[in-house]
Amino acid sequence: MRRNRRLTAAAVAVASISVLATACTGSAENVAKDDPNANTTINFWHGWSAPSEVKAIKENVDRFEKAHPNIKVNVVGNVNDDKLNQSLRSGGSKGPDVVSSFTTSNVGKFCSSGAFADLKPFIEKSKLDLEKTFPKVMLDYTQFEGKRCALPLLADAYGLYYNKDAFAKAGIKEAPKTYSELLTTAKALTKTKGDSYEQLGFMPNYHGYETTTEHYLGSWGPAYFDKNGKSAVATDPAFAEMFTAQKKLVDGLGGFDKLEKYRNTFGDEFSAKHPFHTGQVAMQLDGEWRLGMAKDAKVPFEIGVAPMPVPDNRVGDYGKGFLSGTVLGIAPQSKKQNAAWELVKFMTTDTKAVVEFSNGIHNVPSTFEALKSPDLKNDPAFKTFLDIAQHAKSNTPSGAVNGASYLNTLQEFGFQYEKGAEKDLKAGLERTAKQIDTDIAKAK
Repeated sequence: MRRNRRLTAAAVAVASISVLATACTGSAENVAKDDPNANTTINFWHGWSAPSEVKAIKENVDRFEKAHPNIKVNVVGNVNDDKLNQSLRSGGSKGPDVVSSFTTSNVGKFCSSGAFADLKPFIEKSKLDLEKTFPKVMLDYTQFEGKRCALPLLADAYGLYYNKDAFAKAGIKEAPKTYSELLTTAKALTKTKGDSYEQLGFMPNYHGYETTTEHYLGSWGPAYFDKNGKSAVATDPAFAEMFTAQKKLVDGLGGFDKLEKYRNTFGDEFSAKHPFHTGQVAMQLDGEWRLGMAKDAKVPFEIGVAPMPVPDNRVGDYGKGFLSGTVLGIAPQSKKQNAAWELVKFMTTDTKAVVEFSNGIHNVPSTFEALKSPDLKNDPAFKTFLDIAQHAKSNTPSGAVNGASYLNTLQEFGFQYEKGAEKDLKAGLERTAKQIDTDIAKAK
């Protein structure tokens, strides 16, 4: 199951991408001269590594080679953004032709620096209608300022997992729909033990698994930048509202220090010892992959899944959520871009290929046709994530020329605010906005 890569990893990727603006200057128009019908071999680099993921990739590539017998695909897996970018700089026949990344927040950098090739000529040549093929939010996070350098390959949708057995014992009949209800429900599910917890209703801290600032902000759907390209974290009220709501959760559930002490007892996020699996937390913000992982861990309780709660004054938005996903592109220095496009097009738009890949790694399909396919083999609870992926107000952070750096800056402010080191929310957001603008100006 593909997991969302944390922003710390994204920061490393951003640093390595920064030199690409001068290193990757090829474009589809001037290098895509290869014959896609000729016998050839292309290199596909991706980041998946688990046995089930590798198996699903192989099966998808096998389908492609059967449909395109003249094109053989050499697959290289477990490649992170840092290694990918080093290869894109150096180029060469052993480098990738087709590239993938888990870090949607880096697409702004991929597109603006030329790290990924412009796909517009290929899309036009294929007469591919993007708006009729992909949900809008997925189209948004695979382009930057009008330049499309990637297409979506499966998605991650975030929702709220809850322990139905714990709910029943507490007399709670349904998942919370607003942040006030989330706090009330979390308190009702929390059982203290001395100066710690026997069970915590919800872990709100930003160091908690997947409870990052941008994942919380999916419930608000703010504009990260204004019409002039300046940071909106101090001017869009959604940011202050989110930080206030999250801080209320932290304070209401025992305070930062007590929660952090308990958090340090948690097992690994991607193991059977995840705190939701073990019953240490009764509710968890997480992606669709957690459903399969929890079942593999043989959790001794019934699992419930619902959209994340929304702000109290936006109840009508309930059902939306945060989205991200894998992006697929073409290496700008590849000499086989037309053949590479055939693989990109197949993996991202062929309904059977998308459905079978979704079935294989338990991610959300990324095309309208695949989302409604009767061939999807997922637990009924998975439908929650399919609905979130298609909700008109589901969202993802805006792209930026420095990739995920501005999100790291925002998250760092969140750390300081939740623990009380930063007490003035308004002043802190204004200072954070200035830092974001300064960093983006330097990147340009």
